Amino acid sequence: MIRAIAAAACLALVSASAPQTVALELIMGDTLPPKLSDYRFFAGETLSARVAPYALNTALFSDYSEKDRFVFVPAGQTARHTADGVLDFPVGSALIKTFRYGARKIETRVLLHRPAGWVALPYVWNEDGSEAVLKRAGARVDVAVQGKTISYAVPNVNQCKECHADNARLVPIGPKARNLDDGARLANWVKLGLLDKAPSGDRVPLFTDASAPVAARARGYLDVNCAHCHSRVGSASNSGLYLGWTETSQVALGIDKPPVAAGRGSGGRAVAIDPGRPDASILLYRMASTEPGVAMPEVGRSLVHAEGVALVRQWIASMPANPMPARPQS
Repeated sequence: MIRAIAAAACLALVSASAPQTVALELIMGDTLPPKLSDYRFFAGETLSARVAPYALNTALFSDYSEKDRFVFVPAGQTARHTADGVLDFPVGSALIKTFRYGARKIETRVLLHRPAGWVALPYVWNEDGSEAVLKRAGARVDVAVQGKTISYAVPNVNQCKECHADNARLVPIGPKARNLDDGARLANWVKLGLLDKAPSGDRVPLFTDASAPVAARARGYLDVNCAHCHSRVGSASNSGLYLGWTETSQVALGIDKPPVAAGRGSGGRAVAIDPGRPDASILLYRMASTEPGVAMPEVGRSLVHAEGVALVRQWIASMPANPMPARPQS
């Protein structure tokens, strides 16, 4: 059973001479393997050759699930560090992410870099955690979390495309250089020849790190949780609201920005971010909602991320307030 383990233990599992090899032909081919085990990413609790774990400084919120992340890069190939955005993974690579609650694994999503582009496939685990099977149409799984039972949504392949869209292409969104844990695990990527060099430069802080500036933590949180859609090439590009880490336009970030199309999603509020007035800000209103058609993000959660909402509230409250509050357009 693949479970979250300490970085040192992860490193001990990764070896250039690991006995099992990944089924590269399944990653590169045009079939849809019915079982996660078909890929041979894992051999029991051991990682196969050239499969390595990784972590993010700030992660996407998914109903308080825990996530175990792994990457595979084929022999003779190397992922490349980029100044901005996701690492450049060669054809034949795979990104593997397992969602779980404690020891109970719910789903594993795989991104396969095939010659024609990236393919996203969701696999749902059986009750005893011995196998995960392909569910192209998604699934619903009852999960106990924070004292209640929720209907956890495994996305279908089209919903995967909603978040992973970049100019109509499907691309990875998680392992951005600035948001990767740059500790021993990534040093081992370089040592094993999976990555050309360890990321450096501007870093996204942990959103829970109280020693980091609140603006940096909030911007990093929005970058990870919102910017894959709210970018100039994402599925929400027509909103004019762009929440990426490198965005410099205050209006594009939502400050004093009215919505392109006002509706019930605005909650009667006038602008995405009303400086100094969190409760008058559409952004926070939608983050704090679970109502379909209002809640943001639209997919991937059924619960409110209380800690994320509190952070964004603190950030908006810290901004100098306008002399007059913004008012909805009539």
